[in-house]
Amino acid sequence: APFAWLALERQAAELSLMLSLGYDAITIGNHEFDYGADVLAAYFRAAGYPKAGKTTPIVASNTVIPEGHALGEAGIQKTAIKTLANGLQVGFFGLLGKDAIEYTPYAAPISFSEQQAAAGAAVAALEAAGAEVIVAISHAGPVEDGLLAKSVPGIDIIIGGHSHEALEQPIVIGKTIIVQAGTQLSHLGLLELTYNRETDTIRLRNETNRQPYLLPLTADVACDAIYANKVARLTDDLNALLARLTDNRFSDMSQAVLHTNFAVKNEPKLAETPFGDFVTDAMRMIGEQVTGDKVDFAFQANGVIRGGLEPGTLPGREGQIALFDLVNTVGLGLGPDGEPGYPLVSIYFTGEEVRRILEITALLPQLKGDPFFLQMSGLRMQYDPARAILAWIPVKKIPIPTTRAVVQAERYTGSGLQQDNNEWAPLERGDKELYHVVSDHYLAAFLPMVGELLPSLGLVMKDKQGNPVDVNDCIVYRDGREFKVWQAVLEYAASQTPVSAGGLPELPTYYAQTTGRIVPVRTLPIWLWPAVGIVVLVLLLVFLLRRWRQRRRAAHA
Repeated sequence: APFAWLALERQAAELSLMLSLGYDAITIGNHEFDYGADVLAAYFRAAGYPKAGKTTPIVASNTVIPEGHALGEAGIQKTAIKTLANGLQVGFFGLLGKDAIEYTPYAAPISFSEQQAAAGAAVAALEAAGAEVIVAISHAGPVEDGLLAKSVPGIDIIIGGHSHEALEQPIVIGKTIIVQAGTQLSHLGLLELTYNRETDTIRLRNETNRQPYLLPLTADVACDAIYANKVARLTDDLNALLARLTDNRFSDMSQAVLHTNFAVKNEPKLAETPFGDFVTDAMRMIGEQVTGDKVDFAFQANGVIRGGLEPGTLPGREGQIALFDLVNTVGLGLGPDGEPGYPLVSIYFTGEEVRRILEITALLPQLKGDPFFLQMSGLRMQYDPARAILAWIPVKKIPIPTTRAVVQAERYTGSGLQQDNNEWAPLERGDKELYHVVSDHYLAAFLPMVGELLPSLGLVMKDKQGNPVDVNDCIVYRDGREFKVWQAVLEYAASQTPVSAGGLPELPTYYAQTTGRIVPVRTLPIWLWPAVGIVVLVLLLVFLLRRWRQRRRAAHA
């Protein structure tokens, strides 16, 4: 959320509130590393650690901090024990899951040990220290939590995160209870338990007491006056930062910037989405304005598009989209300038290389999941995901791409919103013409790495003249500042016309559904034609062998 931006101002907005509320223990998730380990260390210092750890310990059992790093001064613990008023000893440990670790690109030099081994060691240490009930605070998701429960005995409760799921009912595996309360304060989780010291067993009481496990935190829940004032002061700080970052173009996170009568969805997974169209259109068209050059294509990964747009429902805000909610979906990351948000980058690729990016779009999500699925603007393609991988290299588990998953690709030759008209041209294999591409800094730095592992999908970033360049040379600037993706999306939203009755830009119905940019199709398997060729060759050999034998018999007759 944009409040995380205040970490770059040496403020600990979220954690200071959590400490004031009296949280018993916390752990570290992957997004804590979005701005790097040094910023995280400063964040903990701003919140009052290591002293604050006496009341709210940070438990991170598989986080490995090199000696001498500032994060080691935060008082992070492998385990912690709390003694309740009734004398019960409750032990805590924390884990960052395998999938979550995949999304910590700026964590170095911090590393992470294997989860189950770390959990086993933590459980043993807690039991030795007298813990009667052991709680894992996990940032891994229910799938990994379930595997943990099966593999490591002695864990009574796993309080999970990372996957953003709200579990209406606990998952019980053996003697382990797994719960998760959604994301961004959508719910308050409530678990009522009875512990029997004689039998060393825990029993759930929610259903007996008719107490739901999740309480929705809707607008109907009244704000606490003291904390409303605390949030208001932090909001003032955030608004001041917003004004500075946008040169006073925008100065209020709560202001409405767009009106819509429909939701703009960021789903389904592994597919084109309406909000993906909106974001990449913003990058293409605003990128064109800022760079001063026609932008042919824009790409953005699902992993940095954090949601869709839901029209407001509160009285007086019906149909409105607030600046905060818009930026919240695309404000991840950090630029080389140390300011919030990934900057836009302006790159030139040949048509053949753009085709390779499309092939990567077909291949990478099968290996890494939905976060690596690419949304796009200025293009449309038909592809068969089943044709992306020809075979696997044994042991190394490296795929051999076919580079033939994309069945058809076309580029939009018109301007503005791409339409289903005659302003399209084929994007052919082997096309050596240079095309102007915009993306974000993170994706642009990542894509060429695919080519290092899989040379057939190699990419070389170039300038307008075709000279190879580094990704940092491609950053888009405006008025001497890095121009961020969230700024492009915000300005695209503010530029929409016509203006609604309430004076706000109106979101076009164009974005009520997808527009056929990424169309999966089924084609004949890639191996079919080689197989047919082999069969034909075998049949031909059999035929020739028979003819040869017949001629030999005739010669001896």
